[in-house]
Parts: sequence; C-alpha cells; structure tokens
Amino acid sequence: MVPILAALIMVFVMVILIKVFASRYVKVGPDEALIVSGRKRKLTSGQYVGFRIVKGGATFVWPVLEVAKIMSLRIMPVDVCSSAYTSQGVQVMVEGVAQVKIDSKEESIATAAEQFLSLTSDEIKRIATQTLEGHLRSIVGNLTVEEINQNRDRFAQKVQELAATDLVNMGLVIISFTIKEISDNNGYLESLGKAQIARVQRDAIIGQAEAQRDSDIKSAEASQAGQTSKYLAETKIAEANKDKEIKIAEYQALMNAKKADADLSYDKQKFILEQEVQKEAMQVEIVKKQKEIELQEQEVLRREKELEATIRKPAEADRFKTEIDAEAGKIRKQKEAEGQAIAIKAEGLARAEAIKAAGLAEADVIKAKGEAEAEAMLKKAEAYKQFNDAAMAQMIIERLPAIASAIAQPLAKTEKIIMIGDSGASKLTKDITGVLAQLPETVKGLTGIDLVELMQNYAKAAVPAIAAKVAQPVHAAATVAKEVAVAKEV
Repeated sequence: MVPILAALIMVFVMVILIKVFASRYVKVGPDEALIVSGRKRKLTSGQYVGFRIVKGGATFVWPVLEVAKIMSLRIMPVDVCSSAYTSQGVQVMVEGVAQVKIDSKEESIATAAEQFLSLTSDEIKRIATQTLEGHLRSIVGNLTVEEINQNRDRFAQKVQELAATDLVNMGLVIISFTIKEISDNNGYLESLGKAQIARVQRDAIIGQAEAQRDSDIKSAEASQAGQTSKYLAETKIAEANKDKEIKIAEYQALMNAKKADADLSYDKQKFILEQEVQKEAMQVEIVKKQKEIELQEQEVLRREKELEATIRKPAEADRFKTEIDAEAGKIRKQKEAEGQAIAIKAEGLARAEAIKAAGLAEADVIKAKGEAEAEAMLKKAEAYKQFNDAAMAQMIIERLPAIASAIAQPLAKTEKIIMIGDSGASKLTKDITGVLAQLPETVKGLTGIDLVELMQNYAKAAVPAIAAKVAQPVHAAATVAKEVAVAKEV
C-alpha cells in the first residue's frame, strides 16, 4: 500500500511540475518581442541590465524570479492632421498618414521597452502623432503653398527626415509618410487651380490650334507628296514605256540588220559560189583546151610522119634512082647528068625543106593558137578574180536581154498602136530606143555601177579570147590548104 501511495504522489508531483513548466515556458511570434525582467545580466557592452529580450522564439520564465511581458513589433498606421501657416502667411490644412513601428533592433526594442512597455498601442500611436504633427507644422512654416502643393513627395520626405531622429530615440522607426490632402479655408488653392486651369485651357486652345495648323500643313504636305509621288510614278511609267518601246525598236532594228546581213551574206556566198563554179568551169575549159592542144600537137607529129612516109621517102627513093640513072649515064652524058643530078638534088631538097617548113609552121600555128587561148582564159580568170566589177558586169550583161524583154513586154500585149503625126513607126522605134538607152543611167543611179565603162573594159578583156576563137577555124583551114597544096606539088 505504501509503495502505491508513494508512486501516486510522485506522479502527482510530476504532473504539477510539468504544468508549472508549461505555464512558464513562453513563446512569441516573429512580429513580437518578449521582455523578461527580474534577473540582472551583462550586455556585450559591459552594462548590467535587469531584463532580457526574446524576439521570435521561446524561453522559460522562472517563477517568482522573473516576470515576462510581450511587446508588439507590428506596423501602426498614424494619421496626421495639422493646421499651420506657410511662409506666405496662408493657413493651410495638411493631412497625412505615417506607418510607424518599434524597430526590430535589440537596442531599439530595449529603448522602446523602457518607454512603452506598460503602454497600449493607441498610446504609442498618440505619442508618435504628436511628434509628427510638430515637425509637420515646422516644415509648413518654411514653405510656400505652391511648394507644398507641387512637391508633395519632397515635403513628406522632409517631415520624415526631421521626425525620424526623435522617433528613433523612442525606439520607433518611420516606414513611410504620405501626404493625403492639402486644403485651405480661403480659396487660395482653388484660385491657383483656376489660374492653372485657365492656363491649361489657354494652352489647350493654342495647342489645339497649333495641332490643327500642323494637321493642315501635314495634310497639305501629304497631299502634295501624294501628288508628287503620283506624278513621279506616272513619269517613271512613261519612261519605262518609252524605254520599252526603244528597246523593242532597237531589237527590231537589230533583227532587221541581222536579217539584212544574213541575206547579204547569202547573196555574197551565192555569188562567190557562182564565181567558184565559173572558175571551175574555166579550169575545165582550160584543161579541155590543153588536151585539144596536145591532140593537135600529136596530129602535127602524125602528119609529119605521114608526110615523111608518103612524100619524103618516095622523094628520096626517086632521088636515089635518079642518082643511079645519072651514074649509069655518066659516061654518056657526064656533064648533062651532073647538071641534071644537081638540079634534081636541089629540087628534091627544096621540096623536102618546103614540106618540113610547112609541117613546122602548122605545128607552130596550132601551138601558138593553144597558148593564146590558154593565156586568154587565164587572163579572163584573173580578171574575174581580181575585179568584182567585171564579174558584176558580166552578170548584168547576161541579164540585159531579160531586162529588155521585160521593158518590151507591155508592148507585146498591145493589139493596136495608132501613131499621130508624120513620124509614124520611126517615132515608136526612136522612143523604145530612148528607153533602152536610159537603162545604163538607171542602173548607175541605183547601184553606182557604170555599165558603159564596165562593158568597155569587159570588151577589151574579152576581144583576145573571141579573136582567138574566131581565128581557130581560119588557121585550121589554112593548114589544110597548105597540106593540099604540098600534096598537089608532090
């Protein structure tokens, strides 16, 4: 029984102790400070104080030995309203609001605890209000109404700066100070407002007029710029169209020039080819003439051999027979035989020499004729090669019959011509001859080529060849005649 009772007593004592400890263990939030007083302690500065401060935490307060009180560190809004005279003597009413709190520094909390620990929040606010109003009136007395009204932030900053020192000495700090309203009972501020309003209205009217003027100017400038841009655009379009037309015309001219060059090149090439063909034809003709000359030379040789076989050999045989007969009759008629032999010998030699001379002459004639024809053809080819005018003259001459035919063609379709006057048919013939006579002048005016001069030059170059061609049958006839004569004599 005794052990149980002792245990119960122990439990009861423990419960009592726990409750006492719990009741003496005080906790504070971050916006509060616990002031525990009753026992002295030494600060870091060496000073002894009879309290300790716990901020935002917990501590055990010894019963009987210590006592604890909580001080709020929350912000306290303080309304300030003060009536004061400005430096101009104008009474104004200034209303503001300040945010005040006990500073969170341990020294400031200790200072505030010494002065406000037993006071309520309202009492602390009243002390702060009185301090701020006193400094507010002091600052208003040094400023004008305009300065206070226009620079409210600067005015509030000055109040805060002056009051801060006194409040710090109390452990308080001003978080912010703002001017809510400035008023007066004499209508001073209202007059300032009216004057300002009048100035603003005046400036607004002036500004509106200037803005309208600027708008009109800008509108006119924009319209002018628009018209200028339009004209510039139209000018550029016109220039672009002009450039386009010029480019098209230049391209067309270039194409026409290219086509003309191509046509001219074609005609030139055609003419060159025709000249080459004519040159080749002349070469063929020259080769043909050379072959004819060779054949004629061979014919001359053949005729020489034929003459030698048919005339010279029999002549020599006759001469030999005559010599033998003369030798046989030498005894009888030596002197006569010798004379006859000499005569016959001289006659035979003369005939042989005549035949030989005739053959050589014919060969020389044929050779000379061939050389003359070849030389004429070479000169003609050289003339065609070196003088394009000659070739052109030949082409024009070859086409003169066609031109004359074209001129006379309208007359060919005429069924009946009636001539009035005495001239009659001779007049018609004279007119046609006159038209044909004007043809060289017309060609010269169109092409710059003098047909008369070209035909004269061409005639000079062509006469030897024509003469050679005409002389060829004459020489051949003469040669045959000579051969016949020789044959007859033999």
